[in-house]
Amino acid sequence: MIQYILIVGILLPQSLAHPGFFTSIGQMTDLIHTEKDLVTSLKDYIKAEEDKLEQIKKSYTYRWAEKLDRLTSTATKDPEGFVGHPVNAFKLMKRLNTEWSELENLVLKDMSDGFISNLTIQRQYFPNDEDQVGAAKALLRLQDTYNLDTDTISKGNLPGVKHQSYLTVEDCFELGKVAYTEADYYHTELWMEQALRQLDEGEVSTIDKVSVLDYLSYAVYQQGDLDKALLLTKKLLELDPEHQRANGNLKYFEYIMAKEKDANKSTSDDQSDQKTTLKKKGAPVDYLPERQKYEMLCRGEGIKMTPRRQKKLFCRYHDGNRNPKFILAPAKQEDEWDKPRIIRFHDIISDAEIEIVKDLAKPRLSRATVHDPETGKLTTAQYRVSKSAWLSGYENPVVSRINMRIQDLTGLDVSTAEELQVANYGVGGQYEPHFDFARKDEPDAFKELGTGNRIATWLFYMSDVSAGGATVFPEVGASVWPKKGTAVFWYNLFASGEGDYSTRHAACPVLVGNKWVSNKWLHERGQEFRRPCTLSELE
Repeated sequence: MIQYILIVGILLPQSLAHPGFFTSIGQMTDLIHTEKDLVTSLKDYIKAEEDKLEQIKKSYTYRWAEKLDRLTSTATKDPEGFVGHPVNAFKLMKRLNTEWSELENLVLKDMSDGFISNLTIQRQYFPNDEDQVGAAKALLRLQDTYNLDTDTISKGNLPGVKHQSYLTVEDCFELGKVAYTEADYYHTELWMEQALRQLDEGEVSTIDKVSVLDYLSYAVYQQGDLDKALLLTKKLLELDPEHQRANGNLKYFEYIMAKEKDANKSTSDDQSDQKTTLKKKGAPVDYLPERQKYEMLCRGEGIKMTPRRQKKLFCRYHDGNRNPKFILAPAKQEDEWDKPRIIRFHDIISDAEIEIVKDLAKPRLSRATVHDPETGKLTTAQYRVSKSAWLSGYENPVVSRINMRIQDLTGLDVSTAEELQVANYGVGGQYEPHFDFARKDEPDAFKELGTGNRIATWLFYMSDVSAGGATVFPEVGASVWPKKGTAVFWYNLFASGEGDYSTRHAACPVLVGNKWVSNKWLHERGQEFRRPCTLSELE
């Protein structure tokens, strides 16, 4: 519509600039041609608007909008449960960042001024490309951690789901493209194959097989499977014989194979059979040495404690060493692990307290940070995917009461502890294996606090998690599963002040659900008489 307004804007000033048109038939005939052009432009505009309206009716109003109406009606009844499903979270990011923008462009400057104005205002609060890519990467992370195949994720067959959701061909294609952009050809192949499979099954899509095969063949080639890459390229050319890149790739692949065949003529038949089967397939090389052990623990497949050790684990009532607050109503303790000793406290924080803590934290939630060992400063990291907020005891009596409860039950002074940190994990939210305490190569990690190293960790679970989200200790094979209203406690340092490296732990990715936790890091200062040093370095 803008272009036609511009035409009028150009032509009318010319008429005003030449007010004597009526005095010249010749000039008037020019206006006839001008008007003819305007009428033609107007008819083209009307036709374009009609085509646009028809497109909206077919693509959105009767199908997309009605589908979203049903979906949002279901989602608003249980927002946390709905976005707790990682597929729902990814699709929400994708819809708001991509699909609604496409709709906005389609109806921009249309009669729907009210809708456009509202959409434009709301647009500033929409997720951006980073959010959409982050949600896609989360699905890939969940796929690897929990050994899920693409078909399982695409069909939404995840444990504990409340809201079934499916991935379309477009969704699978988008996941493959995100992996491709990261040079992650392993996942590119998996998701492009899933997109192709759904197309073969007859799913209607705006994505065609040629586009999928284009990415797929290259991803396969990058992983060293030249035979399969050649086969996929030929399949692509059957659908589009004029595809320029595929024709070029075909010649290149055939050249490489011919060259290898000539090179293998002098070798034995057994050796020649290996000409193009040197595979590099598999997940990308990982920077995390204990990745396999960590992911096994997240799946509940970790090392099992021997019966002899299990017999030494007990449940008990704990009165905080005769603390008056717990003599008549002692806390319920359960041994989760022996070395390091991990204790769970049951029913230690009420639902009402949890809601107050969450309400205080929500407005302040920001991307969680980690200590940079080189600079000693806080920074964001890909291996920690959550948002957190810090709560001081003086700002609310509930926070103060929680802090004192930790002191009473642990016997440690909380006056030198860090503030209560509240964290909420998003789609695929995790915190990969790490230490809570500063190692010897990080002498300045907590220098600004002036309270020494982190002697112990107290962790509240403020929600149940439908699937995933365990706290695992890869060094020893322990897995602690979230249970709302409970808390776990362990010492990071031996009594001598030396770090206990067996406390290296991680927060597993949340597969389904919404994980809320809060933790208190207690420091060395103030514990000199509460936890005296021992003569042995490792006690």
